[in-house]
Amino acid sequence: MLVALLALPGLVLLAALAGSLLPLNRDWDEPAAGTTIYLRSNGIHVDIVMPAQAGGLDWSAVLPPSHVREAPADVRWYGFGAGERRVYLETPTWSDITLKTLWSALTGGERVLHVDQTDRPGFELRAIRLRPEEYRRLWAAIRADFDGQPRLIDHSGYGPDDAFYQSRGRASAVNTCNQWVADKLRLAGVRTSAWTPFAPGLMWRYRTVDAGLENVAR
Repeated sequence: MLVALLALPGLVLLAALAGSLLPLNRDWDEPAAGTTIYLRSNGIHVDIVMPAQAGGLDWSAVLPPSHVREAPADVRWYGFGAGERRVYLETPTWSDITLKTLWSALTGGERVLHVDQTDRPGFELRAIRLRPEEYRRLWAAIRADFDGQPRLIDHSGYGPDDAFYQSRGRASAVNTCNQWVADKLRLAGVRTSAWTPFAPGLMWRYRTVDAGLENVAR
């Protein structure tokens, strides 16, 4: 049993490597024109960053600036992430992680959504250009996770421009925040990794860009 416990981390890493290399929607190719979205990573966690308005769809009508303490004057982007409730709400920085929150992340708990409203996509980005129907599917897949009318969680957020929302589903060591991103891309029809609990296993597939250098739509 001791040998098995010691071998478990290695097996998880091997499974994550295999899952990150195994593609879903393998026939997808990036179009020459369309709407650009971004994946934003801090090295651990990945968000999907979408234009506030594109393709006839308007996030500001669903998640108005009044939902945050101080939205930028020109909200051009919405960043979406998902995670386990205790981990998200009780760990504003990595130094705040406790054994209790780590256990929640591993064993599973209620999923919540984190949304920020911003005038720039951010840093450490990967770009994905989507066809109109792909963009609509991605938008609808994220919208569905609010499970009806968006319900704010009573939390101050990490800063003045973000908020937490109730979500359907659960998060765990298998169904991680990064796997949530991969699942949304899969539903949109984009080539993505089959199982990617870690951010690098997802980010490597897409184009590196500097924020602001690529048009939202072409």
